[in-house]
Amino acid sequence: MDRHIIAIGGGGFGRSPGDMKIEKYIISLSNAQKPNICFIPTASGDNDLYKLNFYQVFTKLDCTPTHIDFFKRTIGLEQHINKQDIIYVGGGNTKSMLAIWRDWGLDVIIKKAYQKGVIMSGVSAGAICWFSKGITDSWQNDLSIIDCLDLIKGNCCPHFDEEPCREPYVNSIVKEGVIEDCIAIEGCSALHVKNEQPFQNISFGKHNKNSYKISLHDEILSRKSYESISL
Repeated sequence: MDRHIIAIGGGGFGRSPGDMKIEKYIISLSNAQKPNICFIPTASGDNDLYKLNFYQVFTKLDCTPTHIDFFKRTIGLEQHINKQDIIYVGGGNTKSMLAIWRDWGLDVIIKKAYQKGVIMSGVSAGAICWFSKGITDSWQNDLSIIDCLDLIKGNCCPHFDEEPCREPYVNSIVKEGVIEDCIAIEGCSALHVKNEQPFQNISFGKHNKNSYKISLHDEILSRKSYESISL
């Protein structure tokens, strides 16, 4: 059974509920006739509007949507996750999200589910959390590198073309050897990772957007684009 992760650099239902291209792509990866999909909005503090947007989109698709709250009474996590075909993680504060997950043991539950073939997906915090490390703005004054779930070996930065501080920060930490390389994902694009290896970029906005691997070769910074499709 193939393992899938869809890491979205920015966009999707959280910003434009009427555009369901990337959501349809995620649903299409499941072999279930009507897949169960669970939204985990921890990084936004379980924001109610975010959850409403999720249900507005996914109730229109051929799936069964649910969500998990941590800031209200929390359901039985392992039992619920084990019923899912797809997990979708929302954006927000990655550091706070991962701290809560680890305290509740959700990180371990998610790793087990992934190994069993549950499709993992998400945007921003929900994109970088699957990697060894992610570039986060969880701290107010600067970007930082944070340890993540390590389902995918490597480092990841979302919003690469959407926030002007992202590209120079990634370039500098790669040049300085702080990290060896970094996967950079633009807004309105997503990197589909299959069996822990980058498979293809998905561009789902009005303009072609991409994902890149930023690395250093002979002291020269290089940017390699991944094979891409447009929805």
